[in-house]
Amino acid sequence: MQYGICNLGIVPIRLEPSDTSEMVTQSIYGDIFKVLEQRKKWSRIRFAFDNYEGWIDNKQFIEIEESEYTELASADIKLSQDLVDFVSDTSNNLYPIPAGSDLNGLNLLNHQFDGTVLTSKCVKENLVKTSFLYLNSPYLWGGKTPFGIDCSGFTQMVYKLNGYKLLRDASQQATQGEALSFIEESEPGDLAFFDNDEGTITHVGIIMKDNYIIHAHGKVRIDRLDHSGIYNIDTKMHTHKLRVIKKII
Repeated sequence: MQYGICNLGIVPIRLEPSDTSEMVTQSIYGDIFKVLEQRKKWSRIRFAFDNYEGWIDNKQFIEIEESEYTELASADIKLSQDLVDFVSDTSNNLYPIPAGSDLNGLNLLNHQFDGTVLTSKCVKENLVKTSFLYLNSPYLWGGKTPFGIDCSGFTQMVYKLNGYKLLRDASQQATQGEALSFIEESEPGDLAFFDNDEGTITHVGIIMKDNYIIHAHGKVRIDRLDHSGIYNIDTKMHTHKLRVIKKII
């Protein structure tokens, strides 16, 4: 088994080993992973954080030893907090990194970081505050950054920036936590999940107070939430059908 670490700010992870293949997620700075299969130009990987799999360009990560992977996988929380920041190398070259980048591999990569660092879990009330960092970020399938993000990437990153782990896709996140029977039982920071006509969960958002929800739909936006689902304030129509509300923390 081989192991790797992402040494760049934002790297696309593809469904198939091709630059033209669908981007299913992104690797951001400091992510570590197992290399399940390696080809000449591409590697199929599995992330330590959420066990998500996909293909990464071999030029966009660095191989590490199993002992280094194990140490980093068990390390305490150490994440960049600002929307965008930089790490620098020994030649003072700058590498831009997005919020939520894992900084535990700084020494391994011979990088330095002088920005704001998260080192412990935050209280649940901080989740909605964190979600505002991404407000108006454009929707991007597979995205995980303020420059483009999808619905489950948004919820995953907001939770990550508060010290909690969510799985990657909305359908996977819906398997976590405790189901609530009514919206009235929910608290700000809980997750609301929505399904399509076939009953498949395809969307997720973060519940706010007073029956509002923040979610990624076209952009990260705030809409009304009722027992039917999401009511789009601009179009004055329901856009997503409510399936279940989950209390994660």
